Amino acid sequence: MSIQLNDYELVKLYTGGDESALAVLLERHKRKIFSSIIMVVKDHQLAEDVFQDTFFKVILTLKKGQYSEEGKFLPWVLRIARNLIIDHFRRAKKMPPVPVYVNEEGEEISVFNQLSSPDEPLPGDTAQEFKKSIRNLINELPPDQREVVLMRIYYDMSFKEISEFTKVSINTALGRMRYALFNLRKMISEKHLEMVER
Repeated sequence: MSIQLNDYELVKLYTGGDESALAVLLERHKRKIFSSIIMVVKDHQLAEDVFQDTFFKVILTLKKGQYSEEGKFLPWVLRIARNLIIDHFRRAKKMPPVPVYVNEEGEEISVFNQLSSPDEPLPGDTAQEFKKSIRNLINELPPDQREVVLMRIYYDMSFKEISEFTKVSINTALGRMRYALFNLRKMISEKHLEMVER
């Protein structure tokens, strides 16, 4: 088996009955696929499970002759993995950890900073509580809004990817995100008022 063959040629060989072609594909892409999974789930055992489920689904799809992504094997597998991760968190009704980015000044920035008041920086413990509260509030959003927030903020999907996954237009996906952020700000404001009244 020549490892010089491209992904499309290897897929054709595998669907034609050459089992060793899948081993070459797996060896070629496993590191990138596993890395992309563990970056989101932040749990080695769960990442292993998702990785195995991903390749089980890949094998089933190829065996059924339902693969039609010519020359785009890796993006197709990554999409399967991402969908399985989303399904896992939906079933568990849990949020993955809130992603944190480092800006040019070396400061850690949470994706939810835009939801808090910029002139009221949150101390460490309060920031953790705030993140936890935000995750709870996201669960209270209407399902279509909650789905877009999860995909955009937690899974870093583009609005084009979100529109394809949810089978709606990009404008609809953008609209759901706008409504979700509006509703989150409103709920945060109401929660803050309740805390003040106490």
